[in-house]
Amino acid sequence: MRLIVEQAAKNLWEADNNRQPIDPLTETYPDITVEDAYAIQKQVQAWKLESGSRLIGHKIGLTSKAMQNALGVPEPDFGSLFEHALLPEGSLVPYEQFLQPKVEAELAFVMKHDLQGPGVHFHDVIRATDYIVPAFEIIDSRVRDWKIKIQDTIADNASFGALVLGSRGIPVSDLDLRTIGLVLERNGEVVDTAAGAAVLGHPAAAVAWLCNKLAAFGEGLKAGDIVLSGSFTKAYEVRPGDLYTAYFGGVGTVQVGFQSK
Repeated sequence: MRLIVEQAAKNLWEADNNRQPIDPLTETYPDITVEDAYAIQKQVQAWKLESGSRLIGHKIGLTSKAMQNALGVPEPDFGSLFEHALLPEGSLVPYEQFLQPKVEAELAFVMKHDLQGPGVHFHDVIRATDYIVPAFEIIDSRVRDWKIKIQDTIADNASFGALVLGSRGIPVSDLDLRTIGLVLERNGEVVDTAAGAAVLGHPAAAVAWLCNKLAAFGEGLKAGDIVLSGSFTKAYEVRPGDLYTAYFGGVGTVQVGFQSK
């Protein structure tokens, strides 16, 4: 293991456990590469598993061209989902549970069959999917003030904080995922609208990208895995007292609130 990987992983591990954000890894370790960042992510993941956490799937980030352009990258990134961070629909979450949270409205895919790349197409994803569920990803950053570059967010498990799943799954066979509409509300007011095509042109195409990317690490999707396919809109900052609701046409609704102590 490169020394930079070991040191940076320890920094992120301590930031998470101490609830104290750190300076960007790209400032502390200017030579850090994307490959280093994924190695750091894997090391922190290993420590989480050793401490009793359980993997339940994957998340995909940076699925919009606007976000890719903002960070100067040509493709999305990915991270892991953990059981302890899975919240039921309608949860009222303590704001202090996070460092600097934001919310993203997404579709979660729940896999019916294993799926292994390379060469996976979005039609393969649809055939391998059991159902989709409306979801909120609560993203969070262990990097101070969200001053991140691509290496920072990858190392930090793609800035994952928690996920909230809707209470009802819908089979994908009769849905056109590109045209599924989203209405996003904060405290009862509409703040954004979008459609599934905002996610790499098709949410299942994002999951196909993930399968093919995981293949480079010798990994794939497993039956029962949850996959957050990417946000329909930009991420929205959270304040104590906020209540977010996402309405996905033909799929359902998911809601999450944030309370202060």
